[in-house]
Amino acid sequence: MEKSIIVENVSKKYKLYSKSSDRIKDIILPKSYGEDFYALRNVNFTAEKGDVVGFIGINGSGKSTLSNIISGIVPETTGTVTLNGEAALIAVAAGLKGDLTGRQNIELKCLMLGLNQKEIRKLEPEIIEFAELEKFIDQPVKNYSSGMKSRLGFSISVNIDPEILIIDEALSVGDKAFAEKSLAKMQEFKDRGKTMIFVSHSIGQMKQFCDKILWLEFGRVREYGTIEEVIPKYEAFLNDYKKKTKAEKDAYRQSVLESK
Repeated sequence: MEKSIIVENVSKKYKLYSKSSDRIKDIILPKSYGEDFYALRNVNFTAEKGDVVGFIGINGSGKSTLSNIISGIVPETTGTVTLNGEAALIAVAAGLKGDLTGRQNIELKCLMLGLNQKEIRKLEPEIIEFAELEKFIDQPVKNYSSGMKSRLGFSISVNIDPEILIIDEALSVGDKAFAEKSLAKMQEFKDRGKTMIFVSHSIGQMKQFCDKILWLEFGRVREYGTIEEVIPKYEAFLNDYKKKTKAEKDAYRQSVLESK
């Protein structure tokens, strides 16, 4: 099978500062200020063409960070990401400019992806119709609800027909009817052999849609395999984790970080 996404030893480090002056000192002085925080550490996985890979993990596990790195929005600190095809990220308000109207955002996004004016004029009505924003398309996006932003972002991304589609919680907002329409569109993409990354807290959607699961835990890969292999383990983990007190959860997190 042809490899579509290859992620090799990817880490993402941020600096946390207790006060703003430490940030400035860290830039101009040789001494290091601030605390290193790894959102991801040594992440490896490969997706083949046509795979639908679900990213799961409790909050703070690095799912969105990895999605942003694969889509090229955020650079990795170390490691490499190799893509075989154009990638598009669908997330609430991802890449949308609040001061521009919905129509202007469509034009800007399409221009950035290399489409010419003729191609944009042809696509624009389809994007607006799919997003169900006919009445609001000439209003500034900053006035949109989160559901409207999600619909616009989803519609732009699916209509430009990328080879790799990354959906980050985009179906968790908005109405049920649009979510069902979006899932149908994603199924169409799946049937056409496109590669997709699906980030969601909905285990039901994962079971319905994904082939493989990448389980991230505090920035590390805990499991990567078929949905039949990984989901039962994750559900058992969640059942146990939810019963823990805050102190027990903090202790568990610390033990995981220290063990790897």
